[in-house]
Parts: sequence; C-alpha cells; structure tokens
Amino acid sequence: MPHGPYEDVRVTGHLIDSGIMTRIMDDIVALDGEFETVTFDVGRTNEDPSTAVLRIRAKDPAQLDAILGEIGQLGAEPVDAEDARTEVAPADGVFPHGFYATTNLETAVRIDGRWVGVADPEMDLGIVIDSGAARTVAMADVRAGQRIVVGHAGVRVRPVERPRDKQEFEFMNSEVSSEKPKALVIRDVARMLVRVRDRGQKIVFVVGPAVVHTGAAEHLARLVKSGYVSVLFGGNAVATHDIESALYGTSLGITMDGGRPAAGGHEHHLRAINTIRGCGGIREAVEQGVLTSGLMHTLVTTGTPYVLAGSIRDDGPLPDVITDVLDAQKTMRAHCQEAGACIMLSTMLHSIATGNMLPARVTTVCVDINPAVVTKLADRGSFQTIGIVTDVGLFLEMLADEVERR
Repeated sequence: MPHGPYEDVRVTGHLIDSGIMTRIMDDIVALDGEFETVTFDVGRTNEDPSTAVLRIRAKDPAQLDAILGEIGQLGAEPVDAEDARTEVAPADGVFPHGFYATTNLETAVRIDGRWVGVADPEMDLGIVIDSGAARTVAMADVRAGQRIVVGHAGVRVRPVERPRDKQEFEFMNSEVSSEKPKALVIRDVARMLVRVRDRGQKIVFVVGPAVVHTGAAEHLARLVKSGYVSVLFGGNAVATHDIESALYGTSLGITMDGGRPAAGGHEHHLRAINTIRGCGGIREAVEQGVLTSGLMHTLVTTGTPYVLAGSIRDDGPLPDVITDVLDAQKTMRAHCQEAGACIMLSTMLHSIATGNMLPARVTTVCVDINPAVVTKLADRGSFQTIGIVTDVGLFLEMLADEVERR
C-alpha cells in the first residue's frame, strides 16, 4: 500500500447477496483509490448481517473525501465518526459552498456525538441542523444564517438492500416488465395496494391525459371510490380533458364512444376550461351542478385531494392549476413524504418530478406503453421504480376489477 491519507470505514448489512460489498470495492477502484480489508465478519446464516471494516487510501485528502462521499451512499461510515460539519447559508436560496447533496435514502447525521435521523429524505436537497434536529431543505427554501451540512463527515446513509422476506412483487423481478403475464403482475400490484392502505399510508397516483384518452378515467374513478387513491398528481391536461369528456363526450375532440373527430371538437378543451373558469374552479363547478360526472367530479365528491402542477404550454389554465412551480413542489412534497406507494400512469414529466421527491422506501410502479419512460426514471435516480410496459387503459380496468374483488 502506498503512503497517503486513509480512513477506516465500517459497513454492515447483507453485504454479499445484496452486492453492496462488490459495489463499494468497484467504486473505490473507479475513483483511483485503494482498499485493504481489515476485518470481514460474515453472518452465519442468510438472515444474519455481515460487518466489514475497510481501510481506504487515496493520493490526497480531496480524493479521499470524494471516495468517502461515493461509498457513503452505500452505507460505508468512518469507524471514528466525527460530528457533521456545518456552515451558515450566505443568503436566502443559496447553500454554502461544499454543501452535502442528499439522496432519497434513509440518512442520519452525527450531532454532539450522537446519530440523529434526517427528517423527510429526498434527493437533491440540503440538510439543515437546528436545535439538535436535522431535516432536508430545498435550495429555494433555505434562509440566510441557517446551518447547512457541508462535506461527507458525520453523515450516514442506509442503502436499500434486497428484502429478506417475501417480495412485494412475486413476478416483477426485473426493472422493466414487458413480457410478464399481465394478470399476475396486476394481481401483485393490487395485493401491494391493499397492504399499503391497511398500513394507513398514502397511495399517490400520478396521472397523464392518456388515462382520459384511452377511456380509463372511469376505472381510476372506481379506485378513488374504493379508497385506493389518497392523492392525485397531474397537470392541466388530465383535468381539462376529463372535464371535456364530461361536458362534451370528447377527449382532444375525439368522441369517447365512437373514436371519431367531432365537429368543432378541436375547440372543446378550450370551451371546457372557459366553463370551469366561469364557475370559479372545479369544486365550484361541481357544487353549481355544472360538472356532474368524470374523474375530477369523483375526486371532489369523495374529498380526495389533487395537485395540478402547470407547465408553460398550458391552455387556460384551469383555476385549480398551480402555476408557480416552487409552490407546486411544496404541495406535492408534503404528500410524497407520507406515501407508502406511488402509481405513475403515462406521464413522463410528472412521473420524473414525483420520483425525485419520493423517499427510496416508497414502492413505485410506472405504467407506460413506452419502456423508455421507466428507464428515464431510473437514470434520474428513482432506482426503486418498477416498470410495467402495457396499455394504461387495460391496466387500470384490470386493476380496478382486482381490488374490488378483494
């Protein structure tokens, strides 16, 4: 071993069968570091955790810090842990230089010699320490003078290991499922939703306009009535076309019963928006008897919350749409932290946005006819996402039938 700065780290868990140890060693070598196995106590059975101590060497302190930061995301923590270092935020909306950027994994920081869990885990945020407590904070929400964690010292991350008990999904062991028997896959999803609801956790549905275009909104409304939708995330489009369908029988000007272009149908979505704006909002339209059916009507009448986040291309938009993206983030973030499951239905941009706000512990299912959507989610860090490549209309109808049978 060459001379240079080094640090002893400890990692505990199911290191061999979950592949964590291999990943740690690969990351060290990839960053031009070297390691020495000081101790490696392997669990006696497949239920017992293993513990390893590695000595990490680098050319200089900067390289060592980079290695520790990388393998820290896999659960490696210094044997002689020090307290987390902090610096004050120099201005509102500005982190101090060298701030610690969070993952969506369970995280703890060391404060006054003890480990303290970081509240509200989410990727790409900072950590603020105040009165002995720690929580994540978005860049836009940080305030001048707050103490923000910098560097990787005193930060501990628990990686997601392969479950030791029965899998949530029996038939979905690959990241993207396109050829698995759909009935079996949907049965597993239904079983998972029942478990999450019984645990009292929220089920988030992220919905795109294809749900309306395919005629599946009525099946999603069945799930809402059955109590399997705790909150709905979407944009201006899904609400607009659902209301268009309720008022005019079309979606994007195409008749829902015959699939034919309606005379003047290209104007229907604009007229639907105008009608709701005249009422003052979706809830007001329901209360005034103007909107009497559809998914949005069901959400209002069942008291199910929804968050409609706008975009620059929106027509109107509907009065309920949150046009300030930071306000939309804050509203969605609060629901994400309480989620136990998230079902993403044919909306790439809203799915990626939601995935970035979900803790890694949340079981996430992405349903899309395009396998590239779930790949994009995984590429952006939402590695817990399981993809089902299928038509969203057929999926929702079968899922609603399955949960109703249960």
